[in-house]
Amino acid sequence: MKIFRGLPPATDRAPCALTIGNFDGVHRGHRALLAQVVAAARGRNLTPAVMTFEPHPREFFAPDKAPARVANLRDKIDALRAAGIERVFVQHFNRRFASISAETFVDEVLVAGLAAKWIAVGDDFRFGARRAGDVALLRARAARGGYEIAQLASVLDNGGRISSSAVRAALAAGDLARAHALLGHPYRISGRVMHGAKLGRTLGFPTLNLRLAHKRPAAHGIFAARVFGIGSTDKAWPGVASVGLRPTIDRSGRWLLEVHLFDFAEDIYGKLVCVEFLQKLRDEEKYDTIAQLTAAIAGDAKRARALFSAALI
Repeated sequence: MKIFRGLPPATDRAPCALTIGNFDGVHRGHRALLAQVVAAARGRNLTPAVMTFEPHPREFFAPDKAPARVANLRDKIDALRAAGIERVFVQHFNRRFASISAETFVDEVLVAGLAAKWIAVGDDFRFGARRAGDVALLRARAARGGYEIAQLASVLDNGGRISSSAVRAALAAGDLARAHALLGHPYRISGRVMHGAKLGRTLGFPTLNLRLAHKRPAAHGIFAARVFGIGSTDKAWPGVASVGLRPTIDRSGRWLLEVHLFDFAEDIYGKLVCVEFLQKLRDEEKYDTIAQLTAAIAGDAKRARALFSAALI
């Protein structure tokens, strides 16, 4: 896979089958769309490609009202790769890009910049300044742009639309089973293990610390979890994970993912790991004392161990 920050250089523009969107979480609906992109590319001797945005456009326009993030950019790109996408164009969404007219977006970005020859979009796709562009405009300019347009319907699950919003709602409610059904796999976050304050060690519960790139992660609270990438095999290591602000000990407002692994004491700073969330245990709480915090962590670990021992997760 090739990843481009913005448009590729003129010397590296391959005719492509393209779809455009945020693809937050790359859920089952997204993957159904991506499968059609890959199939269209193979049938037309094109490269399957995706254009996505960073930050999310709503984070740019209204950061306080932007949706919570299901996935970080690394996990999104990994999921696109697994779906067969060979080129990803990560467009920095800023004021300049937001001001591009719909017509210019078609002519200079899609046609000239990305060499799109087949473009798949959803029924509600909008683009360009003030969201003035739509599927009708894409169709009207298709002949002069030398591309085909495919308008794809939403994918349904039990009568409801599979969407990033639905995944966010499931995670916010702590309904990991529903999130699993929408995503097609357990909810996961990957990242590199970084140094922390090491307070967990002094409390008897050392943790792996992973920084969360976004201010509003979709999942929050305390979870039974397992971690991949610890050793040289695909073995998953069980533990208990916390996604939150650590209100008892930290007032910075910075979100952090911490995982206490059971019966594990190795140094793995800098290692890329994947945390898989299996069951929510409770919401994050603020305690008056460190002793109360320690007791709560001990209770979480005991409950998670019991779930693993009973093979309930």
